[in-house]
Amino acid sequence: MQAIMETLFDAVYLTSVITIGILMIRGCKGDRQLRLFGIMGVVLGAGDAFHLVPRAVALCTTGLENYTVPLGLGKWITSVTMTIFYVLLYYVWRQRYRIKGQVGLTAAVYVLAGLRILLCMMPQNQWLSADAPLSWGIWRNIPFALLGLLVIVLFYRSAKKHGDQAFRWMWLTIVLSFGFYIPVVLWADTIPMIGMLMIPKTCAYVWTILIGYFAMKQECK
Repeated sequence: MQAIMETLFDAVYLTSVITIGILMIRGCKGDRQLRLFGIMGVVLGAGDAFHLVPRAVALCTTGLENYTVPLGLGKWITSVTMTIFYVLLYYVWRQRYRIKGQVGLTAAVYVLAGLRILLCMMPQNQWLSADAPLSWGIWRNIPFALLGLLVIVLFYRSAKKHGDQAFRWMWLTIVLSFGFYIPVVLWADTIPMIGMLMIPKTCAYVWTILIGYFAMKQECK
């Protein structure tokens, strides 16, 4: 039952975010902000597919323990693409609110993203091992969490300042995604049921993409 339900959920999720992303790229009418948002959706779905597709195959066949390498490789790729997702989201913020300058802020985004990707590339992560160390899971997620926090603050302040109804909950979707993700990083290995939090975390990301899609439908009539 778990295999069927999880596979169906993941299939709907991947199909939805990639499809919405493509629709936004095609329907943005030259709006750079909306095009970036569409690219975000495709990056999110394509990146997650590297982990979710092998997981679905494993669940529906011989089990997760027999797919350690493809699952680890997929998780590695997803970690990098999620970092790119937040860099793109930062540029959506700049485009939407017509932000000029802010060189220091942009540098901070690139430093945090670069540090996150560098930590993800370190062999100590043991991505392809069944016993990957928790300590490195924590280290690589510190700059990622700081990047997410930065984007949360930027969208919260700007949406409030500009009375942006379309993006008023963007900050909350990111808060929820990290709120559900962090316990999984810390405790999923010892308490497997914690892994179920990846479902609402995924829903939070779908909400993020839908915010951009509905904004496009409203602003590109």
